[in-house]
Parts: sequence; C-alpha cells; structure tokens
Amino acid sequence: MEINHLIEKVRKEVLARLDAGGPACDKSLDRQEVPAHIEHSLLNPDICKNKIAEECLLARKYGLANVCVSPYYVSLAAGILCGSSVAVCAPVGFPQGAASTAAKICEIRECMKNGATELDAALNILAVKSGEWADARSDLEQMVETARGKAKIKAIYEQSLYSEEEKAMLLDMIKKSGCDFVKISNAITGKPAKEEDVVFVRGIVGRNVGIKIDGGIKTLQRAMEVLGAGADRIGLSASITVAKEALAK
Repeated sequence: MEINHLIEKVRKEVLARLDAGGPACDKSLDRQEVPAHIEHSLLNPDICKNKIAEECLLARKYGLANVCVSPYYVSLAAGILCGSSVAVCAPVGFPQGAASTAAKICEIRECMKNGATELDAALNILAVKSGEWADARSDLEQMVETARGKAKIKAIYEQSLYSEEEKAMLLDMIKKSGCDFVKISNAITGKPAKEEDVVFVRGIVGRNVGIKIDGGIKTLQRAMEVLGAGADRIGLSASITVAKEALAK
C-alpha cells in the first residue's frame, strides 16, 4: 500500500472513531489498574541523588510500571527497586538521537549492565529529515538487536518533528524492526498527549507493538482517557499524584 493511501486510511479511521463519541477504542480500564501503566519520569537535569532515591521508593510503594532515569542513576535506581515489580528505564541517545550508532550501543550495554531492563531509544532524527532511511533503519535495528532478550526497547517517535509521509514511513519502520514499544514523544515540542495520536499510531503499528505516550498528563482523568484510547504506557512526572488518586478508596 502506498504511503499516502496508508495515511489517508488511518486518518479516516481516527476521525470516524472520534466523531462517534466515547473512547477511541474499546479498551476498558479500572482506575486501580492505572498505576501499573505509569512510567515515572525522573529526567529533569537538576534532579539529585536523594530525590531519585525518594521517588524510587514511592514508585515501589504505588506499584508503577517503571522509573525513567538518566543513565547516571541507573545503578542507584536498580539497587533500590531490586525485588520489586518496578522496572528501571533509561533513555538512549536522548533527545535528538544524533549520536553515532556505536555510541548508542555502548550506552545500551552499560545501562543493561547497571540494571536497566527497559530503554527509550532515540531514533536518528537527522537521518530521517535528510531522507537517509537506510541509516535510520540500520541505527534502530542495531539497537534492537543489542537489547534483544535483555531489555525492552521503546523507539522514540518525536511526532511533531515529522511530515505526514515521514510519520507513516517511520512508524512502518518501527513496526518491522522488532521493537517492543513505540514511544509517542512530545519532549522537544511540548505538545500535549492526545487520544487521536494514539489511534493514528495504532493504525500503523498494529497490535503487536506497545504504545507509550507522554506530554502534559497530570490528572487521573487524563491518564484514563489516554489509556482508554489504546496506549499501554503513559509517561508523566505527576505520577505519584495520579497513582494516589487511582488507589484512593
């Protein structure tokens, strides 16, 4: 199927679901299940060691999916969360993905060695914008292969930077790469997470690739709306506030 036809097909499906009212898909979620879908973002550049330790203990208390920490803090987080259900996630090549593939692979190996079991891997945005699809594909495939069987890979799809054609081609590439998740990221542009973005991505990657999305989710209601649209994970910094509300009796 040609890319333009694929874009139009998915776009029509998104609009049809949203125009019909209600959730964009039939995914039903109890509020008490929400914490297990939250990725606790601890990536501010001024965050200190004591704050990481404090937040990891809270993530453990409320049963969050993971904590996302910079590679520098992976060992610390892994030690605190050892024996719990909370995973340690680290970004690789974040945010522009412009480091060499060799550098990203070294980062992946070090993060896994230190205890990371999930990795948010930045795609090579510069290669995509230059039309160098073979370079972008090779970069992603090598990262996936390096982590295979050791850590889950989430390919970071910084959606607002791409044209409609680039979005479709990139998501198709992610689908075929063997990634565990695609992360719909709004970190660079600050765009809020929207249900239609989840539905659009799902229409291309299918059901065998998980979806994570971030961007301004600060309440339990918004978390449930985005998860209800078909997201499997949500990234937010207001994790504890949302988890407390979800678990309140």
